[in-house]
Amino acid sequence: MSLLEKINSPVDLKKLSKSELPKLAEEIREVIVKVVSENGGHLASSLGVVELTIAIHYVFNVPDDKVIWDVGHQSYAHKLLTGRRDSFNTLRKHGGLSGFTKSSESIFDAFTTGHSSTSISASLGIACAKRLKNDKSKVISVIGDGSLTAGIAYEGLNQAGDIDKNLLVILNDNDMSISQNVGALSSFLSRTFSVKYLQDLRKEFGVFLKSLPKVGEDFYQLAKRSEESFKTFITPGMLFEAFNFDYFGPINGHRLNHLIDILENIKNIDDPVLLHVTTTKGKGYEPAEKNPVYFHGVGSFEVKTGNSLSKKGLIPTYTQVFGDFMVETAEKDNRLIAVTAAMPEGTGLSLFAELYPDRFFDVGIAEQHSVTFAAGMASEGFKPVVAIYSTFLQRAFDQIMHDVCIESLPVVFALDRGGIVGEDGPTHHGLFDYSYLRSLPNMVVMAPKDENELRSMLAASMDHNGPIAVRYPRGKGTGVEIDEIVKPVPIGKGELLAEGKDILILAVGRPVYDALEASNILKKDGIEATIVNCRFVKPIDSDLVTELAKKIPRIITIEEHVLDGGFGSAIIEMLNDEGITGCMIKRIGIPDSFVEHGPQDLLRSKYGIDAQSIVDEARKIMDTCQEH
Repeated sequence: MSLLEKINSPVDLKKLSKSELPKLAEEIREVIVKVVSENGGHLASSLGVVELTIAIHYVFNVPDDKVIWDVGHQSYAHKLLTGRRDSFNTLRKHGGLSGFTKSSESIFDAFTTGHSSTSISASLGIACAKRLKNDKSKVISVIGDGSLTAGIAYEGLNQAGDIDKNLLVILNDNDMSISQNVGALSSFLSRTFSVKYLQDLRKEFGVFLKSLPKVGEDFYQLAKRSEESFKTFITPGMLFEAFNFDYFGPINGHRLNHLIDILENIKNIDDPVLLHVTTTKGKGYEPAEKNPVYFHGVGSFEVKTGNSLSKKGLIPTYTQVFGDFMVETAEKDNRLIAVTAAMPEGTGLSLFAELYPDRFFDVGIAEQHSVTFAAGMASEGFKPVVAIYSTFLQRAFDQIMHDVCIESLPVVFALDRGGIVGEDGPTHHGLFDYSYLRSLPNMVVMAPKDENELRSMLAASMDHNGPIAVRYPRGKGTGVEIDEIVKPVPIGKGELLAEGKDILILAVGRPVYDALEASNILKKDGIEATIVNCRFVKPIDSDLVTELAKKIPRIITIEEHVLDGGFGSAIIEMLNDEGITGCMIKRIGIPDSFVEHGPQDLLRSKYGIDAQSIVDEARKIMDTCQEH
C-alpha cells in the first residue's frame, strides 16, 4: 500500500514520520499528473505547492484551522489529503470534484474560490469572526505572487495590519529569482527570527526601550530601523512590514523539514504574519517545469512527453481569430493598443505583444486598473482594446461605468469565454455580461454568430467612437470561410437569415446556428420559421424586429446567457416600448441559477441552449395556438 492510500484525512497524515513525507510528495505528484493528463486542469500551479500543502496539513489542525487557497486552482494536493483521494479521478468532470476549492464540496474547503486575490480579505473576515466567537484556531491564507498584482490583496493586507488580527499569509512565490547565497542567508534569518522565544524577547525589548524616560521612543525607533535596514538589504520584507506584518522569508518551499519547522515556530505568533516561500511551478514533472505557462491550464496530454492529446483541426478558435485581427489591424492603424490582465496567451495577444511591444500592455491581475488605464489612453486619442475573459470583466463594472461610459470614451472590450465555458465551472462561465453591460448608457453590446462575423464586429468596433463590447465563446469557430476583406457590421442592425410564416426565432451569438438547425427540423413538421441573427444586444434592431413581430406574434428568443436582464429581456422591453402587444414569447437561456462545471455541449444540452430545445418550444407554441 502506498503512503497516499493510507491517508483519508489530515489526521492520518500526522501519523507519518517526517522522513516519509518526501515519498508522499512524489506519490501525490504522480496522481495529479495522471488525472490531469486525462481530465485537463491546472497542473503546474498544483505541482508547485505539494510540499507546502503537506507541511500546512502536518502542522495545523484543519478544518478547525482554516486554510484559504487563493484562486483555488492549486488545491489538488489539498483535495487528495482531505478525504477526496478516491474521487480525485472525477476532477473537473460533470458531477465530480471541482477544479477549485468549494465549501459545499468539503468541510476542508474553508471558502469557495475561483477568481484571484480574494484570500487575504476572506481570511481576515474569518479571523475576525473567530475572535468574536473567542475561537483561538488559526487562519491561513495561501496566495501566489501573481495574485498580489490585484488591489484587493493590498486592501486586505492594509486592514489586517491595522486591526492586528491573528492571521498567517503565505506568499507562494514561484517566479522570483533569488541567488543561492542570499536565499541561504535569508532562510537562516527566517529560522532565527521565527523562534517564538526570540519573537517574545524582541517585543519585550521593544517595551523596555519605550519605557526609558525621554529617549525611550527614539531608541525604539532607531533599533527598529536598524533591524529593518538589515533585513531589507537581503529580503523584500519591508513592503509587508509596512503593513504591520511580521515578515519571514523567503524560504525554499520544497524543503519539507524546513517548512514544517518554520510553520511550527510561527503558528503561535498572535499577530499578522507573512511567510514568503519560493516554489517551482510544475515541480517534479519536467515538461511542466520547462513550460509552466502552457501547463498552467492544460487539456488532456500524454504523460511521457507532455504532448497534447487534443486533435488540432484546421478550424481556428475565436481567440486565434481575434489575435490575428489585432495583428493585421495594428499594421495599418497605429492608434490600436492592446491591454490584457495577465492573460496574453489566453486572450490570443502573444504575437501582438511580440510584434508591437510598445503598444501592448499587460497590467497583471488588475482588471479594474486595466479598464481605467485604457480609458486614459482613449482620452489621448488612442484606440485601446481590453482583451479579457467575460467572467473577469465583472470585477471592473464600476470602472466601465464611471471611467469609460460617462464620457463615452472609445474603449473596445473583447470579451473572450462568453457563455458556457466548461470544466472550470460557475466562477468562470461568462453568463452575466449582457445584463451588466447593456444597463450602461453609451455602451454597445454585440455577439457574433461565427468567427467571420467576429472579424466584422471587431472592424466595426474600430470605427465606433464610443464604448463597445464584442462577446465571443470559448473554443473553435464554426468552420465558415473567412473573408479576405473585412466588412464592418452596421451598428444596431440585425441579419435576416430565413423567412417563414409560423414562428419568429430571434437569436444572438453562438446559438444562431442552433436556430438554423432547429428551423430545418421544424420544416419536417410543416412549421416554417423566420430566423434573425440579431447580432446586437444593445441597441436592438427595433425596426426589423417590430416589423416581423407584427406579422409573426409567436416569438422565441435564444441566448447563451442568464435570462434575467439578458437578450430576451431586451427584446420584451423593446416590443413593449414600441407598443407591440399580443405576442406569445418564449425565452430560452440560463435560468436563475449558477451553472456547474462540465463539458460545454453537455451543459448546453442540460440547460436547453441548443437546437432541440428550440424545436420543443416551437412545437409547444404551435400546439397552443391550434388549441385556441
